[in-house]
Amino acid sequence: MRPALVIFDCDGILVDTETLSNRRLAEWLCAAGYDTTYEHCRRQFVGRSMSAVKAEVEAAGVSLGADFVDRWNDGLAALFADHVQAVPHVRGQIEAIRASGLPYCVASSARVTKMHLTLGATGLLPFFEDVLFSASMVERGKPFPDLFLHAASTMGFSPADCVVIEDSVPGTSAGIAAGMRVLSYCGDPHGDRDGLAAAGGELFDDMRELAGMIGLDQTGPFADALDRA
Repeated sequence: MRPALVIFDCDGILVDTETLSNRRLAEWLCAAGYDTTYEHCRRQFVGRSMSAVKAEVEAAGVSLGADFVDRWNDGLAALFADHVQAVPHVRGQIEAIRASGLPYCVASSARVTKMHLTLGATGLLPFFEDVLFSASMVERGKPFPDLFLHAASTMGFSPADCVVIEDSVPGTSAGIAAGMRVLSYCGDPHGDRDGLAAAGGELFDDMRELAGMIGLDQTGPFADALDRA
């Protein structure tokens, strides 16, 4: 039951950025002439790179401009400066995983610069700064398995020995396609619970369940970290 490597998604799993970013995304897309809502963006675009979002919107006949992705990334620092927070209880789970000696990393659709920003703002960056993998490092992002396979290979582990922690349907699909076990977090009331289950994820609602789901002995020497979760 215990994996050899834990692969975390970032947004929605480690840091709570989805509300802020999808409200802004809905505003930008509507201003460009693409009829959408915050709720639609949460369900349709979560877990995907901004390049993939741009491609889908422009395929529907709405031009976002050649600099859309750059403008988006340039505005993230101001967006997240004072408001981004860690997902509830995730810090204690990370500390327990680290204390157990179990290797871990992050594999996200976000650019590394964004992960530095959000993880830094929440105090989580020291756990991950040397093990950050971005969709920009592979040819195809989620829902394709490339990113998770790249992370596992770089870390030196077989896909079958990895567990992925995700909150999006594309990310869950990518983990399953990579041949990995996927634990799909459903703590977000706007999340696509049915879609996560259909994609093959094992659903959980409270981040405090994570350590038990990956087989950590919660009475072991790292139990103190779980007590602080």
